[in-house]
Amino acid sequence: MPQQTGPTTAPRGGVIWALVITSVAGFMASLDNLVVTTALPSIREDLGGALDDLEWTVSAYTLTFAVLLMFGAALGDRFGRRRLFLAGLTVFTGASAAAAMAPGIDSLIAARAVQGVGAAVMMPLTLTLLTAAVPAAKRGMAYGIWGAVNGLAVASGPLIGGSLTEHVSWHWIFWLNVPLGLALLPLARLRLAESHGTGAPLDIPGTLLASGGLFGIVYGLVRGPADGWTDSIVLTGLLAGGALLIAFVVHGSRARNPMLPMRLFRSRAFAGINAASLLMFLGMFGSIFLLSQYMQGVLGYSPTEAGFRMLPWTGMPMLVAPVAGMLSDRIGGRPVVAAGLFLQAAGLGYLASVVTADASYAAQLPGLIVSGIGMALYFAPAANLVMSSVRSSEQGIASGANNALREVGGALGIAVMSSIFAAQGGYESAQSFVDGLRPALVTGAATVALAGAAALLIPARRTPGRLVTRTEPAPALETAAH
Repeated sequence: MPQQTGPTTAPRGGVIWALVITSVAGFMASLDNLVVTTALPSIREDLGGALDDLEWTVSAYTLTFAVLLMFGAALGDRFGRRRLFLAGLTVFTGASAAAAMAPGIDSLIAARAVQGVGAAVMMPLTLTLLTAAVPAAKRGMAYGIWGAVNGLAVASGPLIGGSLTEHVSWHWIFWLNVPLGLALLPLARLRLAESHGTGAPLDIPGTLLASGGLFGIVYGLVRGPADGWTDSIVLTGLLAGGALLIAFVVHGSRARNPMLPMRLFRSRAFAGINAASLLMFLGMFGSIFLLSQYMQGVLGYSPTEAGFRMLPWTGMPMLVAPVAGMLSDRIGGRPVVAAGLFLQAAGLGYLASVVTADASYAAQLPGLIVSGIGMALYFAPAANLVMSSVRSSEQGIASGANNALREVGGALGIAVMSSIFAAQGGYESAQSFVDGLRPALVTGAATVALAGAAALLIPARRTPGRLVTRTEPAPALETAAH
């Protein structure tokens, strides 16, 4: 296939339709990361299953999503991004219906795994399709809206899942995806332009190494808190996964057409934003996972009440992220991303200092607001930095790698912060929960602060509004400025 880096079919709807379609699709995929957490007691009551089975209703999605993201992006670059986006959306929608109708816990876990496959193909292509549709000068604003919607989905998963479970049925956390998917399929077919990457052959060895390595690492992280970090299967997963990822790095440095060229990391922009993304999701996912339980289990709020009280955090991206996108167009992404990460770290640190067994909502509110503003400032410019740090023909690869690192960061955050929580406290009493929560939040704050430091490694941009869109061959990428 000849190299094609731009749209090959004119879209009949332009920027607005591309923004709506990719944002809603990204929302669906991101939402399903945490939407199940507040529904687990109801699922167990209806379908049965041990605690480990319930954990797999969350981790089966995370595993397949994380390990296949880069492969999904590579398939889109090779065979057409719109074509594979439609395929991924179809799989995701069908698997959502299967999960809603699951007659038992095993079939629910299987449906969740297939959901993750569809999301892994669909999610990284949302950014490349949006980039192809939006003029370079307006991408900051477009990424801002896309980032706002995705940030809201990640943070509001427990709220939406809890509200649907409490007021309707847990089945509707999956049925919700079906009408959205069915509406998006014809719109995407008619309104999105087709585009391709380099047309290079698929990197099968690299795909197997990356998928196997990520599977081992994520499996070990997910199972570690439940089975123990010294369990033989957990250790095998972590060690074998680490070895396969090292082999993947070596392969990416030497192969002719690797799935993820290691030369991309010579760019300080690409390396810096990916390190920041990994650390940010580690701190954020772990914090939301525990704070959602704190508001329900300690303070006594219902799932819906807890979700509404977290809106100053979870709803802030809808208000601030579009502004953050415009700011990144004006002054560059690095200062906006770094400021957002340091604000989120400060918010988490504040929450760690005020959580008690009977903390008032007023005491928590400043931390929730500051964390929400910080998260909103991160999402939009981060997308812009990822996509502008590579050549246009490699944006699919960049998007897949960044999303994979986010998912691994999220799995790591839940595992690490749950382990800290279990070591220092537990579920025996409200005070015991707070004793575990406080050091976990401190860890989350420190991790997000490290993400801010990583963002500062990104070079300041040289030319306002300049995006890296080179398509000619080059031995190494420039360190992208924006």
